[in-house]
Amino acid sequence: MRAGASGVEPEDEQAPLISTRFLMIVTVSVLLLAAGSIAISWFGRAYGERLSLAGHTEDISNVEITIGRDQLSLPANAIRFEQQRVGGNAERVDLYLLWPELTGYSSAERRRFDDLSLAHSLIFLQMSQSTMSRDMSGRVEPIYRHLLMPGTKPGPAGLTIHTFRNATGYEGESLLTGTLPDGAPYAIRCMLPEAPESAGSSDCQRDIHVAEDLTVLYRFSSRLLADWQAIDGAVHAYVKSRSRAVSAPVTLKNPLKASTDRSS
Repeated sequence: MRAGASGVEPEDEQAPLISTRFLMIVTVSVLLLAAGSIAISWFGRAYGERLSLAGHTEDISNVEITIGRDQLSLPANAIRFEQQRVGGNAERVDLYLLWPELTGYSSAERRRFDDLSLAHSLIFLQMSQSTMSRDMSGRVEPIYRHLLMPGTKPGPAGLTIHTFRNATGYEGESLLTGTLPDGAPYAIRCMLPEAPESAGSSDCQRDIHVAEDLTVLYRFSSRLLADWQAIDGAVHAYVKSRSRAVSAPVTLKNPLKASTDRSS
C-alpha cells in the first residue's frame, strides 16, 4: 500500500537517522585518536626527560667494565659518556665526580654538572691500561727535571711551582711538586691562570698507577689545588674500592678514540 501524497514509505519513516555502521566508525576513530594522544604525550614526556638529561643519567646501578687485568664496578651516573655505560671489555672509561662528595650525576646537583661557573666542583677521571712504567711523579727526575727553567716559587698548600722552558712541548704549563703524607713524591701539571677566577674546569692534570695495571689520569680546576692531598688520596681510594683483578688480561680496541687531552 502506498503512503499519502508525501510519497514516503512507512519503512523509511521507521529507519534510524544514524546507522550502526557509522556509529562504529566514529567510536573507533575516537578511540584511535585518544590512543594516539596518549602515545604522543608519553613519548613527548619521555623524550623531554631524555633531552633534559643531555647525556647524563641518574642510574646508580653498577656497570661492570674490564680494562686489561682489572675488573671495574662503576655506578652508571658516574660514567661520563653514554656509550661507555654498556659494560664489558673496554680500552678506557671516563668518569666525572663531584668534589668532595665523589658522587655521580643527579638532578638535584644538575647545575654543578652543567653550569660552567660551577665546573670547578668536578673531578674528571680517565682510566686505561698502563702503557708507561712510571706515573707522573716518577717522571719528574728522569724527564721533567731537564725541561724546567732554573728557580722555583711557592705554590698553594705547600706545593712548589716549576716553569717549563720554551720549545719543550709544555709551553704555558707549570709543574707543581710536593710530598704526600706517606713521604711519596707528588707532581701535577697545570696551566695556571693569572687570576684564580679565570681557572678552567680541568686545567690541572696528574696520572697515577692504581690496582693491578691501571693508569688513572685525573683532572680538576686549579681552584682546587689547596685540596691536592685530599684529592689524590680520594682518587686512589675510589678506584681501589671499585676494582678487582681478573685472571687474564683482555685487549680490545674501544670505538671511542683515545683521549685528546694534553700528553704526558
